[in-house]
Amino acid sequence: MRNLNLAHLSRRGLFRISAAIAILCLFTSCSRTAPIRVLGYVEGEFVYVSSPLAGPLQTLNVQRGAQVKAGDPLFVLDSTVEKALRDQAQVSLTFSEQDFKRQEQLVLTPGSSAVRDLQLSREARDLDNQRLTQAQWNYAEKAQSAPQAGLVFDTLYREGEWVAAGHPVVVLLPPQNIEVRAFVTEKQRGTIHSGDKAQVFVDGISKPFVGKVAYLFPQAEYTPPVIYSEENRSKLVYMIEITFDPDVAVNLHPGQPVDVEIGF
Repeated sequence: MRNLNLAHLSRRGLFRISAAIAILCLFTSCSRTAPIRVLGYVEGEFVYVSSPLAGPLQTLNVQRGAQVKAGDPLFVLDSTVEKALRDQAQVSLTFSEQDFKRQEQLVLTPGSSAVRDLQLSREARDLDNQRLTQAQWNYAEKAQSAPQAGLVFDTLYREGEWVAAGHPVVVLLPPQNIEVRAFVTEKQRGTIHSGDKAQVFVDGISKPFVGKVAYLFPQAEYTPPVIYSEENRSKLVYMIEITFDPDVAVNLHPGQPVDVEIGF
């Protein structure tokens, strides 16, 4: 009989322990904040490469879809005029330097009054030097290289076409300029902070891309009427930006729809 009572007490003790564990698990699960899931899309901040000078496109060194490194040649505009002006400026500078050296020697001659001529020759030499520097810069600007590594997203001209000054010829997309933009509600925005980790899910890819919240736009994308009621407040949405390491971002493509999970 005593053994039966002990067994009964043991079962009651186990039941109480199990119930306590279940209640603890229930409270723990209730206190855990559910992750925020929203829809988003991939966006790219493009780099438009142009020349400050106009001219026909002589050489296009890249094609759409190619990967380039910083310093790789992109395109060359016809530089016939710029080369002629550079050579002319070089010849003028050579003569003005010779004249300046001659005037320096004349000033050293006893009884000479060539100080004024020396000053004029110095000014002429300095002006020719400035002209050569400008001509060399113009000539160099007719050929453009990649300012940073990235994908050649698009080329906007064909060889032989006239390119106006300042018009982009090649569009680059560096991987660090790829981001995901999503929209969260006014209530959700209060729980999201810059630096929070985020998972981005893409159709057809089982493994999510992991990034972080880089920026929360302070202004709402939709502004309701002047009176902010509880109903109107739910219509406010704020845009957030999620960035990735370059080796991760290179697998994302602008315009791609994604699912975003924050606070996982």
